[in-house]
Amino acid sequence: MSRPLNFRQIEAFRAVMQTGTTTAAAAMLHTTQPSVSRLLAQIQNATQLKLFDIHKGRLRPTQEARQLFDTVQRHFLGLDRIEQNVAVMRKSGTGSLRVGCTPALGLSVMPKVIHAFSKLHPEVHVNLQTVGSHPLREGLLYGLHDVALTTSEINDPQIEAVSLHRANAVCVVHPGHPLAGRAGLHVRDLKGQVLLTLNADDEIHQQFLETLQRHRVEAAATVETTYSVTICMMAAQGTGIGIVNPYVASVFARDLKVLPLLPRCPVEVSLAFSPQSAPSAIAEEFVRLLKAYFREFGSPKA
Repeated sequence: MSRPLNFRQIEAFRAVMQTGTTTAAAAMLHTTQPSVSRLLAQIQNATQLKLFDIHKGRLRPTQEARQLFDTVQRHFLGLDRIEQNVAVMRKSGTGSLRVGCTPALGLSVMPKVIHAFSKLHPEVHVNLQTVGSHPLREGLLYGLHDVALTTSEINDPQIEAVSLHRANAVCVVHPGHPLAGRAGLHVRDLKGQVLLTLNADDEIHQQFLETLQRHRVEAAATVETTYSVTICMMAAQGTGIGIVNPYVASVFARDLKVLPLLPRCPVEVSLAFSPQSAPSAIAEEFVRLLKAYFREFGSPKA
């Protein structure tokens, strides 16, 4: 009856098949030639198969040995892949990073942060999805995102969001606009102007609308849209004065005048990890780069 093989016996057999001699196999395994010969004898006894014979003073593998070697090689290739994956995870945390964010942050913050991240970890696959606040919350709950970034509140008891940065909404205007030369704009300056705003369900829009009503300011007209980038593009055409977060405004700073808005409308960037698993080392490294970006971006201006 055959007996179970141990790893040391299989390793010795594989080394002999690869090198052709017990002496070379011993050098490969950092052991002695008698030790390899003993392990070969053990594996032949355990399997009850003739694996080698001596031909002209040299070991010669049998057909059974070649078939066994094929099986052993597949096993060791699997081990090699495991070791490679472990090495990648040891170096970078995981082999991939799944990031979710709102569109404005995907346009403004993420390109620079992912560029810095990819330079440090070129072997890591990054998947960036820019979605609305509701799909972002669902993606976190179902483990589709490792980390998420948003300027909207995440209302779910399972998700723990932390504040990453605070700033204030700004006005964006065409450089040729009559108000473009101001150091900043008060909502009273917006009376009779065409205002470019986000949709009514957006938190910035809600704060801005409350401020307008509190100061009894009426616009000449209002253009609502879904994305901050659309507001900036319309402002660049001279359509009106846009109200956006400062992150997306910074992308268009060369083409538009970006002016502080008073009274301030706070904008907060929140960060959340998927509640399905603990953050990986690579996700935490990505967050470190996010924090560095926001430190450079600066604190809100008075």
